[in-house]
Amino acid sequence: MKIGMHVRVGGGYAAAIAHAKSIGCSAIQIFSTNPRSYRIPAVDAPGLDEFAKLREDAGLDPCVSHTPYLINLASDDPKIYKGSLGLLQNDLRIASRGRIRYVNTHLGSYGKRDRKEGFTAICRALEAALETVEPNVFLVMENSAGAGSLAGGTLEELGRIVETVDHPQLGVCLDTAHAWAAGYEINSAAGVDRFVSEAAQCIGLDRIHLFHFNDTEVPLGANRDRHWHIGEGNIGFEGFRALLARPELHEKTAILETPGTDSDDERNMQTILAIARGAAAA
Repeated sequence: MKIGMHVRVGGGYAAAIAHAKSIGCSAIQIFSTNPRSYRIPAVDAPGLDEFAKLREDAGLDPCVSHTPYLINLASDDPKIYKGSLGLLQNDLRIASRGRIRYVNTHLGSYGKRDRKEGFTAICRALEAALETVEPNVFLVMENSAGAGSLAGGTLEELGRIVETVDHPQLGVCLDTAHAWAAGYEINSAAGVDRFVSEAAQCIGLDRIHLFHFNDTEVPLGANRDRHWHIGEGNIGFEGFRALLARPELHEKTAILETPGTDSDDERNMQTILAIARGAAAA
């Protein structure tokens, strides 16, 4: 697997690239815009060109752009729905301009809306977003922790969206902390076997492009999104070792979104890289 980290770009692309490289990343994830705003700024073409060149020089490939948290493609509020689609389309434009391979998005919440109506709204938004997508960019949907009315909490639901939209550039990102919170017991080899088998059946492994590797301290099935340091939570070393040992996942990319400081980033990266080396040796 290519393994990377979500890095902050507030201090500039060069600093973000330097940090990712210094802690051992071979891939990278960023927010391309403010993650808590509906405002869509003008595309910074020169900055994106610089970012692409810096990544190429550093050997950081692929790059992932994470869409803003405000996106809710299941909303029955026309203003929220339109704003969410606009944010998604903007990230896809940025990805194309900056040679960013993956745009990762949450789907949102059904709220009090009928789930069938919300499901249809999600599929229509994804279809609209993918109408003009460039051939070098993939849109990937992230699984949720399943809290309340959140969309995408099960492999089955994600698979139905992939099947309904039926676009070759639509895929899935599986977050380990969210999967655990949604009730998938991935802290052992047997549990990972079941999880990967179900993912293959419901979604298809060719549609799963990314993983977010995050440990968590919440109980199994707690439906709470709480990321924690690799190997220090309930998924533990064994869960990540089992995922890294699966040969059918070796061509995928994993991004860490663990909490803390730059030194925590380095510690988490060194931990997951050590687990990967152990899995390869075994």
